[in-house]
Amino acid sequence: MYKKILLYVVLATAMVVSAACGSATPAGTLPPIATGAQATTAPTTAPAGTTAATAAPAATSGAASTPQGTSIPNTGSNPPSGTPIKIGISLSLTGDFSADGKGFQQGYQLWADTINKNGGLLGRPVQLDIVSDASSPDQVQTNYEKLITVDKVDLVFGPYSSLLTKPASVVANRYGYAMVEGAGGAPTVFNRGLKNVFDVSVPVIHNLDNFGQYLLSLPADQRPTSVAYASEDDPFAQPEIDSLKAIMEQGGVKTAYYKIYPAETTDYNPIADQIIASKADVVAIGGFLPDVVAMQQRFRQQHYTPKAMIATAGPDLGNDYLTAVGGAANAEGVMIGNMWGPQLSNPSNVQMVKDYLAKYGGTPDQINGDVAEGFAVGQVVQQAVTKVGSLDNAKLIAELHSGDTFDSVQGPVKFDDTGQNIVARVILFQWQGGKFVPVYPAEVATNKPEYPITPWQ
Repeated sequence: MYKKILLYVVLATAMVVSAACGSATPAGTLPPIATGAQATTAPTTAPAGTTAATAAPAATSGAASTPQGTSIPNTGSNPPSGTPIKIGISLSLTGDFSADGKGFQQGYQLWADTINKNGGLLGRPVQLDIVSDASSPDQVQTNYEKLITVDKVDLVFGPYSSLLTKPASVVANRYGYAMVEGAGGAPTVFNRGLKNVFDVSVPVIHNLDNFGQYLLSLPADQRPTSVAYASEDDPFAQPEIDSLKAIMEQGGVKTAYYKIYPAETTDYNPIADQIIASKADVVAIGGFLPDVVAMQQRFRQQHYTPKAMIATAGPDLGNDYLTAVGGAANAEGVMIGNMWGPQLSNPSNVQMVKDYLAKYGGTPDQINGDVAEGFAVGQVVQQAVTKVGSLDNAKLIAELHSGDTFDSVQGPVKFDDTGQNIVARVILFQWQGGKFVPVYPAEVATNKPEYPITPWQ
């Protein structure tokens, strides 16, 4: 999914050795991950502008600081004490982005739980002040204005989506606050000259590139001949679709259909019907969970199964996606580009997956990918704050721009001068038999891509 790919190793040494030796993980299986005790606690939602979550209780052991580039250890030192460090966050707990917003809420809270169990931040407990923006760009500005000027939070974390990160980062910049975020990777977030916004995830313009590279690598007699593209008019989704379209056309694959539809669209059937009529071999949807689910439902109703299908968002939402689409059989073969999967075996990710399952229950494949993005935001801020030994936002911004590399559950993070993560790598994931598995590139894949897709029922 790349025009230019910045690589990093994201899977365990054992997986790499296995691939190098010509062996592979059996289809539909995952590397062993400890699951812990299961619980059913769910995040609390809140009306726009109201508090949704607060601090996790401090535990009885932990470390007051962590060396940069490492995960948070439990060293057995004193629990956090003193005045809580308040971190202000606006999330989409209702509205179009609510599935993503709730995933971020879980990720942020899980990070807060983890750091408070391990000595806190600078030895002090962390308290999250989360308010709902109802997926509204206007409300997100109001929320951060209040969090900074009225609630006097020490730090802020970013909201969900590029659409909301753009106005939110302007507010944070006005007051000199760093805004580290995990879901605002659109080009338009970083072309405004702001020096306070940092995305721990991959720049989104590359999210679909190696999907195109995979398709073009197929033998000539298997390669698709046409693609249908449909994208919401959104700064996150459309750049990904346009990048894939350029790659496929340069590879000689014709465009059977191309549509950019308004973000306010609620009836997706006419668009889906036009895709079906195009008889395209491959479908690429630039949108979010509601768009993707509605179009997939229409495809099934009309008995249309493309040879391959990818979306910019939705299939990475774990159980939220499976439930919305009607079960694993209806998700079969659908792909997405993502930095993170539950089987990534860097130590902090293994621990996060274990802690998530203990707190929220379920299986690794059911974890919403936004959980990892939110957790990674907390990890990077923790390492940077520990390095400078201060909550001073000017010092924090300087450290994030220093060229240092930070560790996260998604992999390494290093920012360029615009705040984009330049060491991130996208992996192509696919739903196979109810499992969310990495399938490309080969050196990080546990399963071969399913192509063509088994016809949906």
